[in-house]
Amino acid sequence: MGALRLPERSPGARILGTGVYRPTRVVGNDEICTRIDSSDEWIRRRSGIASRRFAGEDETVVTMAAEAARKAVAQAGIQPSDVGMVLVATMSFLEQAPAAAPRVAGLLGARGAGSLDVGAACSGFSYALGLADALVRSGDARNVVVVGSEKMSDIVDPTDRGTAFLFGDGAGAVVVGPSREPGIGPVVWGSDGERHHVIAHDRSWLDVRDGQAPWPYLRMAGPEVFRWATRVVPEISRRALAQAGVEVADLAAFVPHQANARIIDAAARSLGLAPHTVVAKDVETAGNTSAASIPLALDHLLSQGAVPSGGLALLVGFGAGLTHAAQVVALP
Repeated sequence: MGALRLPERSPGARILGTGVYRPTRVVGNDEICTRIDSSDEWIRRRSGIASRRFAGEDETVVTMAAEAARKAVAQAGIQPSDVGMVLVATMSFLEQAPAAAPRVAGLLGARGAGSLDVGAACSGFSYALGLADALVRSGDARNVVVVGSEKMSDIVDPTDRGTAFLFGDGAGAVVVGPSREPGIGPVVWGSDGERHHVIAHDRSWLDVRDGQAPWPYLRMAGPEVFRWATRVVPEISRRALAQAGVEVADLAAFVPHQANARIIDAAARSLGLAPHTVVAKDVETAGNTSAASIPLALDHLLSQGAVPSGGLALLVGFGAGLTHAAQVVALP
């Protein structure tokens, strides 16, 4: 009987490039308030959000993801034919099959690449990044495109005072490739399925099949989510730092899921970040873009020159499920 042969393994993997797509339409708080009982001042105080982007009819989860992926591949200095896997993290793609990822791979020109959607909501990018790191280090894929792409405006009720002001649309991508040294730390992830109801659609898609029931909108128990997030984000952040062998003071950047500025600030205080550590606040002009929020925020810091190449960043995702994930990465 012959022995199985494994592919040549890489000692490490790292982020080689980033790319984003931000929809053209900017929506300020005043426009949101025309449909909910609120004000610009209240929204800014509760969430830190001043504006967000809403995608148009021609800006879909797939097209936004493909454009972000193209930019990331170009920045990484590779060709689409060099991509072995495309992972698309999304919670707002409205078609069960086929998945978004094969279509993104096709538009990217990564023909023949493996492709897979990752459904971990606002933690989806961090989950997919952990998978990409493992794929590259195992030798099963030399280069992996990881995309978070969301059109949250399709699934959020514009008249719901608890969610309408929070969410926005967009896509962010990275390319993960081999490295002589580890550039992505161990992923710390988990879930609490018993509390799935605190961020969930208010009905099944089956309920609308006969055309009688309302659209299944995403609903959220805001205070409960806030309490959970402010506890779990510092907790998993410390675990991710410990597993990567990194101290808080070593961080150049803290890039949590851009859910709410109050959660971000509470986590930063709890961690005791050093004065030189830059805290991502893309939420102010992008809103909560779910799985797209971390790569959008990361690309913004890099494009602004706010963080050094090779510096360490702590990425933390958390959201519906309830799911969470964190890892330390070296910046491209």
